[in-house]
Amino acid sequence: MRGLSEKIAGIPPSATIEISNAAKRMAQEGIDVISLSIGEPDFDTPAHIKDACIDALRRGETHYAPSAGIPELTGAIAEKITRENGFSAKPDEVIVTCGAKDAIYEAMEAVLNPGDEVLILDPSWVSYEPCARIAGGLARHHALSPETFQVDDTLLEAVGPRIRMIVVNSPSNPSGAVLNADSLRLIADICRDNDIFALSDEIYEKLVYGKTPVSIASLPGMAERTITINGFSKAYAMTGWRLGYAVAPRPVIRQMEKVQQHTISHPTTFAMFGAVAALEGPQDCVESMRREFERRRDYIIPALCDLGYTTAPADGAFYAYVNVGGDDMAIARSWLHDAHVAVTPGTAFCTPGWLRLSYATSMENLMEAVGRIARV
Repeated sequence: MRGLSEKIAGIPPSATIEISNAAKRMAQEGIDVISLSIGEPDFDTPAHIKDACIDALRRGETHYAPSAGIPELTGAIAEKITRENGFSAKPDEVIVTCGAKDAIYEAMEAVLNPGDEVLILDPSWVSYEPCARIAGGLARHHALSPETFQVDDTLLEAVGPRIRMIVVNSPSNPSGAVLNADSLRLIADICRDNDIFALSDEIYEKLVYGKTPVSIASLPGMAERTITINGFSKAYAMTGWRLGYAVAPRPVIRQMEKVQQHTISHPTTFAMFGAVAALEGPQDCVESMRREFERRRDYIIPALCDLGYTTAPADGAFYAYVNVGGDDMAIARSWLHDAHVAVTPGTAFCTPGWLRLSYATSMENLMEAVGRIARV
């Protein structure tokens, strides 16, 4: 057999999925494993969203749809962005994708040329660099302050002539940090001064605690150079629906649409009607889930501090990012095999010495996990 793709062979598998799979294998062997490794809400999709999808199936919405998404959904997204995110969006500046991850990949394919560089702020989600590399780009990493997880003037030194895009993720996976106004202004200044795109991953925007996240596209001069990524997985507990979206200048969206036309064609037609109901229906379900995540955060962060650990600012998302000050891979293996608690090593997020714990699980599981961790 001839050799396979060297490009794909050089890309590691997703560490978050790898740890989750190991925990599932142990569970299948009858071991009581508490998984804090994967970022998936433990709530069911709200009933009115499921009902809208079922209604769409019953009336025969099972055929091909426009590649960028059904007009009902692109219109609802444009209205949501204009109403909530501080910048104007039109339906033809929206594309609906198979999850936010797909939107990130398509955006990189649409913008990057071979050898272009993507600047990634660490700690960073595991799939940014692989998406950039698959699209032909190169990843350049820049560490945020390990105390504040904000941007400072050292970012200016990281911007070279090949940088084409800066990835912004606020609230952050894995740290939970929300970028403040100074950080966003500095990134915006760099993008404007150097003709760079900002790719703003805002998938956790609804899950914040005492902070107000700001879309970088709302800053002066940034709407025309920002690709805003969002979706339905986290806020509406719709991970299995695989629905995300991007909002960007129309030329970028048209490029992304070409990628979509030749790969997935479009997201599942009847599922998109559920997403319309998510945006246009009652939002009390989102607030109810957010309050429960906040209750769990208010337990797990002090509990970890009581064990002698320090954590990143958990101002958003549903992760505790814990500084263990040592070999995070070895500690994660110890917690899994000795305590039967699955977590994700910080090495996966380009910050060795840290562990990510997802508190998207029940309070009972969190309390039991803390007890097991304390014992090892």
